[in-house]
Amino acid sequence: MFMFWVSSMFALFMFMFMFQAPGPAPSPAPGPIIVETVRQPPITREITMGDVVLGSVGFIGVVMIAAAVAGVLVGLVVVLRQRARDRAAGPTDPGHARLRS
Repeated sequence: MFMFWVSSMFALFMFMFMFQAPGPAPSPAPGPIIVETVRQPPITREITMGDVVLGSVGFIGVVMIAAAVAGVLVGLVVVLRQRARDRAAGPTDPGHARLRS
């Protein structure tokens, strides 16, 4: 009984594979591939160590000038505030003499 079942299953599978639909037809060979090239920008020159040093010195120069200007402005504000406060306050000591400035 078991052998009959195995042989009938084998016959069924063989029958199915014999009458199976054919696979897809091979696709035709593709035509030539055309690639359009875009005009490239001109090549830039290399950056040398001299360019790097000049750029950093220039940047440091700008930072130093900005720091000097900011220092002068802050110093001027501090001195003018101190003079205005001293002018508004009267002498605290009767023997105190104010110098011209």
